[in-house]
Amino acid sequence: MGRLSTLFAPERVAVVGATDSEGSVGRAVTANLLDSFTGEIVAINPNKDTVLGLTCYDGFATVDEPATIDVAVVVVPPTVAVDVIADAGEAGIENVVVITAGFGETGSDGAERERRLREVAREYDLNLVGPNSLGVMSTPVGLNATFGNEMASEGGISFMSQSGAFITAVLDWAAERDVGFKDIVSLGNKAVLDEGDFVAEWGEDPETDVILGYLEDINDGTKFVETAREVTRETPIVLVKSGRTDAGASAAASHTGAMAGSERAYEAGLDKAGTLRVESVQELFDYAQILSGQPLPDGDEIAIVTNAGGPGVMTTDAVGDSDLSLAEFGDETFERLREEMPDEANIYNPVDIIGDAPAERFERALEIVLADDNVSMAAVVACPTAVLSFEDLAERVAAAQERFETPVAATLMGGKSVGAGAAVLGEAGIPNYFDPARAVGSLDALRRYREIRSTTYEEPKTFDVDRERAREILESAARRDSNRLGVEAMDLLDAYGIPTPRGSVVSSPTEAEAVAEDIGGDVVMKIVSPDILHKSDIGGVEVGVSVDDVRDTYEDLVVRARNYQRDATILGVQVQEMIDLDSGVETILGVNRDPQFGPLVLFGLGGIFVEVLEDTTVRVAPVSESEASGMLDDIDSAPLLRGARGRDPVDEAALVETVQRLSQLVTDFPAIVELDINPLVATPDGVQAVDLRLTLDQEEL
Repeated sequence: MGRLSTLFAPERVAVVGATDSEGSVGRAVTANLLDSFTGEIVAINPNKDTVLGLTCYDGFATVDEPATIDVAVVVVPPTVAVDVIADAGEAGIENVVVITAGFGETGSDGAERERRLREVAREYDLNLVGPNSLGVMSTPVGLNATFGNEMASEGGISFMSQSGAFITAVLDWAAERDVGFKDIVSLGNKAVLDEGDFVAEWGEDPETDVILGYLEDINDGTKFVETAREVTRETPIVLVKSGRTDAGASAAASHTGAMAGSERAYEAGLDKAGTLRVESVQELFDYAQILSGQPLPDGDEIAIVTNAGGPGVMTTDAVGDSDLSLAEFGDETFERLREEMPDEANIYNPVDIIGDAPAERFERALEIVLADDNVSMAAVVACPTAVLSFEDLAERVAAAQERFETPVAATLMGGKSVGAGAAVLGEAGIPNYFDPARAVGSLDALRRYREIRSTTYEEPKTFDVDRERAREILESAARRDSNRLGVEAMDLLDAYGIPTPRGSVVSSPTEAEAVAEDIGGDVVMKIVSPDILHKSDIGGVEVGVSVDDVRDTYEDLVVRARNYQRDATILGVQVQEMIDLDSGVETILGVNRDPQFGPLVLFGLGGIFVEVLEDTTVRVAPVSESEASGMLDDIDSAPLLRGARGRDPVDEAALVETVQRLSQLVTDFPAIVELDINPLVATPDGVQAVDLRLTLDQEEL
């Protein structure tokens, strides 16, 4: 165990604010500890002599050897809580659980109290849970330092939640289903300890088989990703993340910002962290049960054994909806099933051993399919009949699973007849679900976790770039007191090795003509103004301009810009080499800096339809080569990149490298808040960044 070991395995716990007043939090916490805690309880309340039979102390200073108190649970009013926590630190106590509310969740006064609380915690290096927390539990020592009304039963799940009410509901739910826990933490306001700290702790805990979490946000996305990615190599992490919203995208100035809002940031961040994200409490514990009880499969092929045709079809449909596949049996399996099953049975997958099947027939069919090398996992789906004992069936399924060491999930479809059988399966670590789709989904979770564990995390490449040139381009914008840049910053891409068409920004018709003559052939001309984001909408772009028309076009573009916005800052006109868009695919490559996870790199189908089709994918920077390659696979338009309808495939290697180079750029310069390259034209011969838009945070320069 790590630095929080005494928080979860204390020998001495103090309750500051202990009381015997009916209906009070202080009484509930004290009573809960008295009910189950195996260690010593110290009651502290200067207004009481005794509380529920415990001697009451005025403060830490009056307690014998206060430094031997492992955990101080604080339930005093918020106006005195910070002073109490400072006293705990002064007494040498390492762990403090602040149940008291009235901090950052209540307004400016509470926020100031929470700021002072953090200062005190830093001063004394306290492991502080909360404030505004339900408390903590740890079943091996009977620790129930909460004001909930249910003590968890013992098991291998460690659970953290940002909602205390959610914990009480889960414990009530789990009590009926024999779901056991190791540790439980109500995170509260996460003023000091957060989800990353508990993931790190439980990752080192041999008694924690699975880490579960209900999160509404993540304090430090970068820390969480780094920590969770290490922990998931040995211990699965399953999370419900609530609070999906597009509000974060509403203020975005770029296409990328609009499409990479808060929800997509969490999707990308949690994926990079190697966590299994679920959509419901049911899935959370479905996954927990199978991950803690069953081995990982060596493949994706599932066999189904059932005594009912309809549920067998339902199970097959669920397989079709997952990333699993029905196993194709070998000839020996067919031969054995044909010999040992009734003539009316279906020996093909799903194996239907018909409704009169006793437990023995289920056992033989399951053993036969588990012996097949093509079978990586199995679902046993049974409906109640007069000839079938679910308890007998469960014992035989458990024995077969143990013999073959292949993951199995069960669906005993029934009500009152299921209890004894489900209990037998639970003892063997085999989950039972009423709905076969849940059984298949849980087996698919094993597959997903196997892939997470087998993933090799690459270090991102570092390219040879001109960082100082890039810095000068960004600082020049700051000197103009501008936080938005357009094509005038194309040299920024060139400094990081991202190909751009020939051309430059000019400030007179004469310069425009000279650049066009140097390029040769028709050119593209664009107004350059940080105040005009959507140039095409105001006629600020002309395509296919001949050298003879360049002067007049320059004047026309400036006039249109002035007519659109008289006070707009006009930096000039970009004269750019024409790119044959018909020979390539218009993509978008961009960045949006998320407050939790940092820069998000977005890639997808680009051009004028980018916000209509929204065929994009997101990764958290820095992006490795394999991650960049995976982004090309993710989008629905991937066939366009690979030569759909007789077109030549684009240079995917150039695309992958460009994604990595942009990732390096935004990692090097935190001042880049948003950035769009749209279009980034991909052709068989490489890529060209045709247009650029970016937003800066000048304070980061």
